[in-house]
Amino acid sequence: MAADAAEEIRGTAHGTAPVPLSVLDLVTVGAGRTATDALRTSVDIARLAEARGYHRYWVAEHHSMPGVASSSPAVILAHLAAHTDRVRLGSGGVMLPNHAPLVIAEQFGTLEAMAPGRVDLGLGRAPGTDGATAAALRRSDRLHEGADEFPRQLAELTRFLDDDFPDGHPYARIHAVPGPVQGTSPGGVQSPHRPPVWLLGSSGFSARLAAELGLPFAFAHHFSARNTVPALDLYRESFRPSEVLDAPYALIGVSALAAEDEREARRQVLAAALNMVRLRSGRPGLVPTPEEAEAYDFSPMEREFVDSWNADVIHGTPDAVRSGLDELQKRTGADELMLTANAHSPEVRLRSYELVADAYGLPARA
Repeated sequence: MAADAAEEIRGTAHGTAPVPLSVLDLVTVGAGRTATDALRTSVDIARLAEARGYHRYWVAEHHSMPGVASSSPAVILAHLAAHTDRVRLGSGGVMLPNHAPLVIAEQFGTLEAMAPGRVDLGLGRAPGTDGATAAALRRSDRLHEGADEFPRQLAELTRFLDDDFPDGHPYARIHAVPGPVQGTSPGGVQSPHRPPVWLLGSSGFSARLAAELGLPFAFAHHFSARNTVPALDLYRESFRPSEVLDAPYALIGVSALAAEDEREARRQVLAAALNMVRLRSGRPGLVPTPEEAEAYDFSPMEREFVDSWNADVIHGTPDAVRSGLDELQKRTGADELMLTANAHSPEVRLRSYELVADAYGLPARA
């Protein structure tokens, strides 16, 4: 096993957290605000994550969603790399079918050159949008490719990242630049390095593929909670040791929002749930305010959806959120918890990450 790669993947729990805590940022745009506001907030969250001892900070690829300003993860990560020094930065994830593997290899090779040793490349196989937008992104018949195409694309991307296509391969003379060799040591020895690859999923497909390849696995518990335990069980049972990992490593994304009092937390998650109601009904928009959500006349079907959705959002006082996260980690055996705080206000989101850090006794800001 490559010890340095495994060290980058496995974090160290700080304070009294049972496992490392990380951040998933959807670069949320609230009503009355702009994408510029959201991107500035992302810098603030990344800096907070670094200062408080969160292990990594990821952004996710979404398209054609006015309330989510994260259509270009590589661009956002380059910006964040310039404003941070230590926290790991990565994609949670880049949607591989939307891009040529060479382009992803070049983008993340560039990020690795900008922030050596602290870049993660998380990959998903969903489009991160609706079918029409996916077709516009891909500009070809690739929209109709089957599930078997994802492993082929992944293998091609890995070859570009490692710069090791075999002789005679059509791409043998093509190199993703910047590539895996980032420099030369004082002794004159070149040290190959490239971002660790993670597979993301919300079902068993990517769990099984990550296990077969010996890769770390990130599961989207925050929108597929019923599949979490079966997918993690499948990943662990099927895992094959690799040069990257000698044992499985599973991260789960968790919706979690802490506030000073329970009522305020409920108000905030209601607004985020209304945003999901509109998204699921084909009416995506900016994240509404809590006041708009409280005044909204939910239909019985919408109310049922909201209740079901919020049942999987860990929210409340800091102690309640910590208790919920600890229970979830114990139930799933997750090796890392990646928290996403979805709310209308940047201040509420930042405060939530602060309160969770306080609840776990993570390092105080310098």
